Amino acid sequence: MKIHPNAVVDPAAKIGERCTIGPFCYVGAEVELGAGCELISHVVLQGPSRIGARNRFFPFASVGMGPQDISYKGEPTRLEMGDDNQVREFATIHRGTVKGGGVTTIGNHTLIMAYTHIAHDCHIGDWVIMANAATLAGHVTVEDYAMVGALCPVHQFVRIGKHSYIGGGTTITQDVLPFSKTSAVRDVHAFGANSVGLQRRGFSPERVQKIQRAFRVLLASKLNTSQALERLCSDGDLGEDVECLVRFIRESQRGVLK
Repeated sequence: MKIHPNAVVDPAAKIGERCTIGPFCYVGAEVELGAGCELISHVVLQGPSRIGARNRFFPFASVGMGPQDISYKGEPTRLEMGDDNQVREFATIHRGTVKGGGVTTIGNHTLIMAYTHIAHDCHIGDWVIMANAATLAGHVTVEDYAMVGALCPVHQFVRIGKHSYIGGGTTITQDVLPFSKTSAVRDVHAFGANSVGLQRRGFSPERVQKIQRAFRVLLASKLNTSQALERLCSDGDLGEDVECLVRFIRESQRGVLK
């Protein structure tokens, strides 16, 4: 490993092989850092935090700090992060709270851009992109391959479905449908399937067409949500993607953005 002489690394921290820790970084006692990670400079890692392999942290990122929650009394809650993530400048990722399950989780291959905030007890899947200054309040779930646009504030307990795309500057207060494009023009709407994103991720034309048909029923048929779900389920073989969409809506606690 390479540790710059101007970095501060607690002797109790567990640093994996081939890690690089640049100048003016701080790594706390309860941090476990996997192999091949890089802290460029001025990075703060605190714990308890368990961080996987080949993660890259850019200057002034602050990861594993205690939550911004007035009920937090210094309990040993934790952060768990997977492999091959990038955490850009000034991003902040906080540990969990006891009342929220005690853990914040980040998956693999995420891109967390500058000034992003991921609050306590959030759960981020794999291949997620959080654009500049996207802001998650506590207890938010972001599923695999979702993209949260720049300057998007997301309300507590919201769930963002997989393969969804949220346009920049959109305030999210309800659950975002999987496979959807959601954005704010005059108010916040889902605008159908994220067909370009799905094609880029290898979805066949047939899969995309099934998802698009489902969104036409949900968004353009003038049926309410319950009626639209009945219509979709009456069609017989929905396919796994539409089944996922139906299940997501039925499980929603905050309601979904249509």
